[in-house]
Amino acid sequence: MTSIIRRYTGVFRDTSETEFELSTIRHQPEGLDQLQALTKFTKKELQSLYRGFKNECPSGLVDEETFKLIYSQFFPQGDATMYAHFLFNAFDVDRNGAIRFEDFVIGLSILLRGTVHEKLNWAFNLYDINKDGYITKEEMLAIMKSIYDMMGRYTYPILREDAPIQHVEKFFQKMDKNQDGVVTIEEFLETCQKDENIMSSMQLFENVI
Repeated sequence: MTSIIRRYTGVFRDTSETEFELSTIRHQPEGLDQLQALTKFTKKELQSLYRGFKNECPSGLVDEETFKLIYSQFFPQGDATMYAHFLFNAFDVDRNGAIRFEDFVIGLSILLRGTVHEKLNWAFNLYDINKDGYITKEEMLAIMKSIYDMMGRYTYPILREDAPIQHVEKFFQKMDKNQDGVVTIEEFLETCQKDENIMSSMQLFENVI
């Protein structure tokens, strides 16, 4: 994720350029002070993030097709279309079909500098595709398949075709405490924080989350 973000936004360059230039875009983000309070980025980091964001998206908004195009550049060996779709929906907190700079930078702050609890909450939101507060096997399998598709056929060691299904089954055996067929946020947080194997497994996909 870090390499993608650096390419996508030009983040964290040490620069003394002036504050946000808002006059040329249609969507104007929240004020710098407000965003600084909502994230764990410094003023200079937010300025760099915004410049990179504006360079890629002059309108101040990223639609899904643009997001997919940008994201696919980093996984030429596979098909990143579906995973980019799920990731886009996780960033699009307003569910309006576009990612604002605020959405992007707040999510990025969690992914890069959030607590374990914050990161797990964000991950739950990613897996909860229909946003009903539960993760089903079908939802987790869709995410896992999209990750394996994105990683491509030429990964090492070579991944078996049934690997996503096995991955989901193992997760649910540990997470679905009451065996009702769905995983709640409470079950997800409790299991992940107590199980080192699950945490390690999740970290395998850190570069694509």
